[in-house]
Parts: sequence; structure tokens; C-alpha cells
Amino acid sequence: MKSLLIITILLLFCTGEVYAGSMVAGFVRAVYDGDTVLLATRGNNRLKVRLYGVDAPETRKPDKPGQPFGDVAKRTLMYKIMGRQVSAEIVEKDQYDRSVAVIRYEGRDINREMVSEGLAWAYRQYLGGAYASAYIGAEEQARRMRKGLWRDNNPLPPWEFRQALSGNKKHRRKN
Repeated sequence: MKSLLIITILLLFCTGEVYAGSMVAGFVRAVYDGDTVLLATRGNNRLKVRLYGVDAPETRKPDKPGQPFGDVAKRTLMYKIMGRQVSAEIVEKDQYDRSVAVIRYEGRDINREMVSEGLAWAYRQYLGGAYASAYIGAEEQARRMRKGLWRDNNPLPPWEFRQALSGNKKHRRKN
């Protein structure tokens, strides 16, 4: 049994692969938006990480508009963790081959902080387990206190914004 564990650990370090349930430490080298970062891990491997259970407003791209609070969410995430060593609790891999993880810095759940500050939605359709109630509760409190994006009367969730941009009218919001 011990030898199997040693072999598994060696494979992880040699291949640089991460798997659901694993914990990875690394330095944040880039913040792409309010819910996606790049980690430099042991051996200088690069790991693109999507924050688990949250969806931040979209940032402006060269070919696409952004959402209100998208740039604020990105700047806030940069302020919290850019250049710092964090741990990433890998939950899964997404369809874009990003690691989806809970990011922790000095014991703080950064994902939950983004929601509680009104800079991201609790991404209910992908939330589960112990994080669901914490993230949903954080969002509800941010809404009540009108923090961040909740200052707007009717903020458009990022998943609806992306669908509208792609022309998919099937899931458009009805006001």
C-alpha cells in the first residue's frame, strides 16, 4: 500500500498532472478575470485554474464587450492573490481543460470572498457539497447589503450575458 502511494506521488510530480481531490500549491502569475488565474506550480509547471462555484462578471475582450463590475472583479482578485503563494483544492477539470478549484490564501477561501464582496455569483448549477450553503449564503448577504454588482437593480448573470453574446436566445432572461 505504501509503495502505491509513493508511485502515485511520484507520477504527479513527474507528469505535472493534477486530479480531482488533489491539493496544489503555486504562485499566482496571472489573473485573467474575476474567476480565472494562472498558477506556477512545483517544477515551474503552469496550471490554469477556474475558481470553483463562482461566476464573475465578464471582462472586456478585444472582440467582446464586458459587463459592469467585470474589471473591478478582476482587479480585486489581483489585489488578493497576484504574486502570492496559494493552495488550490482541485474539484474537477472543466470542458476547457482548466482545473476547477477552491483557492485559499492564508487560510481564507478566496472564492467565497469574491461572492461575499458582491464581485461574483454563487454558480448554483455547478455548486455542491459543503461549499453550496456557504457560497449561496454569501451571495444572499451581499445582495441584501447591495455590495458590488448588487448595487445595480437587476444585474445580468455572466452565463446569461455569454448566451446573449453567442446569439443563443433559448436561455435569455425575461424581464
